[in-house]
Amino acid sequence: MDAHNRWFILFTVVVALLLAVMPLPTDWLWFRPAFCALVVIFWTTRMPQELGVGFAWMVGFAEDLVTGATLGAHALSLAVLAYFSLLTYRRTRAFNPGQQLMWVFVLVGINQLLGNWVHSLAGKSVPGLTFLWPALTTAVLWPVITPWLHRTASSLRVR
Repeated sequence: MDAHNRWFILFTVVVALLLAVMPLPTDWLWFRPAFCALVVIFWTTRMPQELGVGFAWMVGFAEDLVTGATLGAHALSLAVLAYFSLLTYRRTRAFNPGQQLMWVFVLVGINQLLGNWVHSLAGKSVPGLTFLWPALTTAVLWPVITPWLHRTASSLRVR
């Protein structure tokens, strides 16, 4: 990877981390999209040979640090998310936008489920299924954000 690749990938990760800690009204906190998961899905689908589970683990560890979560919670869930994303990246690329939206919902739902499981081991579980709201909001954002990311990555020759 050359300097442009690292710069833009790092830029998207930093923006996702900033959006993960951006203050929101209390009523909206459960609806915050999983921006780091979205970035991991995008990059592992776009560059599966270069970015994989290790990349996702580092992004998750950084998210643990900036959000103050249980250390390793996001790292584990994003690594599993990247694994499933890498298993299906060819199919995901062939999906139409509606199918991609549904697949992102499933992937982020698994991510949220694992995160809630790790938090429950630490004694901080979320009652009910409210922890799945970010999966829905992330899936809704997927067709909005990914075209911009594709265009920008192509214009910067990120390969």
